Amino acid sequence: MKKSVIFLTAYLFVSCSTYFEPAEELNPSMGLWYNEAASEWTDALPVGNGRLGAMIYGGTTSDTIQFNEETLWSGQPHNYSHEGAYNYLGKIRQLLWDGKQAEAEQLANEHFMSEPFGQFCYQPFGKIFLNFPGHENPENYKRQIDLRNALSTVFYELDGVSFKRETFASNPDQAIIIHLEASKNGALNFAAGLNCPHENYSVSIENDQIILKGKANNYPNKLGRDGKPYPESKLIFEARLKVTNEGGGIVKDGKTLKVANARKATLYLVAATSFVNYSDISANPSEKCDSYLSNINGKSYEMLKSSHIEDYQKLFNRVELDLGSSEISKRPTDERLATFKADEDPSLVSLLYQYGRYLLISSSRPGTQPANLQGIWNDKIAPPWDSKYTININTEMNYWPAEMTNLSECTNPLIKMVTEIAQTGKNVAKEHYDMDGWVTHHNTDIWRGAAPINNSNHGIWPTGGAWLSQHLWWHYQFNGDKAFLGKTAYPVLKEASRFFAEYLVPDPQHPEWLISGPSNSPEQGGLVMGPTMDHQIIRELFANTIEAANILGVDNDFAKMLKEKRAKIAPNQIGQYGQLQEWLKDVDNPENEHRHVSHLWGLHPGSEIHPLTTPDFADACKVTLSQRGDGGTGWSRAWKINFWARLLDGDHSFLLLKNLMVPSKSKETNYEDRGGLYNNLFDAHPPFQIDGNFGATSGTTEMLLQSHLRDENGDFYQDLLPALPSALSSGKITGIKGKGGFEFTISWKDGSLVSAEIKSLLGNKLNLRYKGKIISKNTNEGESYTFTKENF
Repeated sequence: MKKSVIFLTAYLFVSCSTYFEPAEELNPSMGLWYNEAASEWTDALPVGNGRLGAMIYGGTTSDTIQFNEETLWSGQPHNYSHEGAYNYLGKIRQLLWDGKQAEAEQLANEHFMSEPFGQFCYQPFGKIFLNFPGHENPENYKRQIDLRNALSTVFYELDGVSFKRETFASNPDQAIIIHLEASKNGALNFAAGLNCPHENYSVSIENDQIILKGKANNYPNKLGRDGKPYPESKLIFEARLKVTNEGGGIVKDGKTLKVANARKATLYLVAATSFVNYSDISANPSEKCDSYLSNINGKSYEMLKSSHIEDYQKLFNRVELDLGSSEISKRPTDERLATFKADEDPSLVSLLYQYGRYLLISSSRPGTQPANLQGIWNDKIAPPWDSKYTININTEMNYWPAEMTNLSECTNPLIKMVTEIAQTGKNVAKEHYDMDGWVTHHNTDIWRGAAPINNSNHGIWPTGGAWLSQHLWWHYQFNGDKAFLGKTAYPVLKEASRFFAEYLVPDPQHPEWLISGPSNSPEQGGLVMGPTMDHQIIRELFANTIEAANILGVDNDFAKMLKEKRAKIAPNQIGQYGQLQEWLKDVDNPENEHRHVSHLWGLHPGSEIHPLTTPDFADACKVTLSQRGDGGTGWSRAWKINFWARLLDGDHSFLLLKNLMVPSKSKETNYEDRGGLYNNLFDAHPPFQIDGNFGATSGTTEMLLQSHLRDENGDFYQDLLPALPSALSSGKITGIKGKGGFEFTISWKDGSLVSAEIKSLLGNKLNLRYKGKIISKNTNEGESYTFTKENF
């Protein structure tokens, strides 16, 4: 009898109180963690499944999970083109040729710009709020996000009881899921609710669900610069928070649900809008939410978590980067960031690298919208730059790391957007230029606006679509999918090229040259004829279209015409200071430190300038970069990481990485030298822009592998460790990809290659280059080949 009592007491103790660890110890290269809750939005930690995104603050007495759904935008389907704008094209050009820039800009603002002048904005959806009575003084607090499994965890102890909250955004089950548990039966008590920043919304409760319904706010500025009203917002939306418990009970309290005396609880957030596509908003968000919740019914939390991790890791686990770590790597992330400039902790470089991949997976999945200016995360009704798609650098930078870091699927949303703008851009080509093909300018939104916006001095920049088209060509070059090339990529390339074949005009000063214009060099110099960046982009567009036509065996005459026009496009020029000229005339200011260095596009992401192929122009790029300086906003520093890597200067590239990896509130940052990272490692323009995160991941890859140069037969060189910084002298990277269909594992020590294992995915010829020496080898599809330093 006595023995039975002992066993029963032990059983009751175990069943009533279970100690658990906060989470498996984080690899310092694979996780962000902090010992206090977030006090600001840019301290919170992001989760996302491509369609839904959330920012987790991790409070103890109260917590906020601010969430977004990718299609919640102001506005409605809209044709932005300005009827009859083409009637003024010739007049604008002539004014610019006559040196009357101000008059040209005024005429363009009156007759050539989008209607309305601007586009619409991405908007926040709402907030989950959680209140925990009596949790004011926790101990052993820790919040983190583990990039290995895309799980955010909050852990703390209170009065001998451990509390843990796990949050993830499930792609397979299209929900944000929050799991709460206590180590003692009956110890979990909290209230949950929803609210919304939009003017027209309601909250109600039905059984175990909190239901939020509403209508998107109108554009925050009711009138544009032209005095014309923005179209009314017509999107409607709905979110539901389903609350379940293990132990205890759930009671309704006003517009919240209270969980009382429980051991565990799980919250399921689903959300939807009436958006179908850029021209249709007739969907029923209630039916969508019903469908999402029905799909979850009957699945345990562990099943949902396991499915989420398996789905996520299929993408994330393809690439590993090991740059080493030490005791300094074990500190909270904000402390590591604060000292990085001094200690150069290499594992923080690895963390930022993988964080970029994590953010891309979390904000861009097949079937979703592409990552916008803030990825998928936004807490403001009037966000900076409308949190839309800025396509004179920022949207493209978001996708620089996608193919090279083995996330090809994540480019699908961008590719779909480009095919859609290729449709809306046909109307703009006709109404604004009276030309065939398609065109878009420096911004677009969910309604696929393609007309020039905001102000003619920077809004009339017609090469946005030509640049975006490059990503479709890259997708083919990395993956070799001829069906994709023929069905999707080539029609886009062809019609973009058709527009520019008509748009280019002879330069009066150099009649043998064809130039672009009216246009500008983002975002400086005003409206001009013949900016260098345009010519670099159009040359590459024509070259890609010509090669695609040859591969597919189509349009010989069209390709021949493009080849002839391409040869006449105004060339790159070296100016009086040894710099690469930004414009046709040699008027660059050597003291200009503007964040945009647009005319170096041919160096990166283009491929027409390189130290090995065009050394004079490469040297001119160095002069330009030296004049512009090593500062700039966050995304500008990130682009410069890539520039210097392409110039084969790894130490200077790493210097720019160091300049990016400083706390954004550092006293050393001013307007033009103010970038850096927030505590959650989000890139700071400031304010937050996600492009710098993606640019940093791209730039780090460019230090370790480049594959954009080709031999006389068109086969790609795979350049190993072309810009390896001395600060990253030893390491290993697995899974990155080169153009032509190659996957790499590269290891190096003390600044020198140890080995490279290359898997041939397409059976193409391999040109492996290291320190000027080349190994060329025919390969078989699916086979791997290993080389060591001694092979070179």
